[in-house]
Amino acid sequence: MKRTDLSKYNNSWYKPGNIIKRTLWYWTNALVFNHSLIPISGIKVFLLKCFGAHIGKGVVIKPCVNIKYPWKLSIGENTWIGEQVWIDNLDTVTIGANCCLSQGVLLLCGNHNYTKETFDLMIGPITLEDGVWIGAKSTVTANTLCKTHSVLAINSVASNSLEAFSIYRGNPALKVKDRVMN
Repeated sequence: MKRTDLSKYNNSWYKPGNIIKRTLWYWTNALVFNHSLIPISGIKVFLLKCFGAHIGKGVVIKPCVNIKYPWKLSIGENTWIGEQVWIDNLDTVTIGANCCLSQGVLLLCGNHNYTKETFDLMIGPITLEDGVWIGAKSTVTANTLCKTHSVLAINSVASNSLEAFSIYRGNPALKVKDRVMN
């Protein structure tokens, strides 16, 4: 039986952006986004746009947010990004309009292939359509589509598509009821 051998790990195929841009973003993220020193959303939106993110009007970004690569990020109008959200976007993350990512949400575009001795990197996009609410401390994994106005309840894990106007809970997240809006 083969065993994992991390000395053979090689993700040289993965090209997230040039080293200068990544280094500048690393320090910008550390000094402005990933702590509470600068709580002003407007400055954060401006900086994200400078680094290539597509950001709509009225976006609110709370303190202590961590974003891996803004050039792989798109956020629609009037979306809220809560405290301690981590957007680990090794691949594209598209967040629609009027979405809410509550405190501590993790959008995770990467993983490792545990069936390979080389533990290969695997990546995939995440799409949150308009009106999606991701509850506090929840995780959305690569290749997941949360359809319009779906809800992922607190501390849940979404690894597949969530139906529109539906509420999901658990790990793995299962549909518990329809989302009825008054």
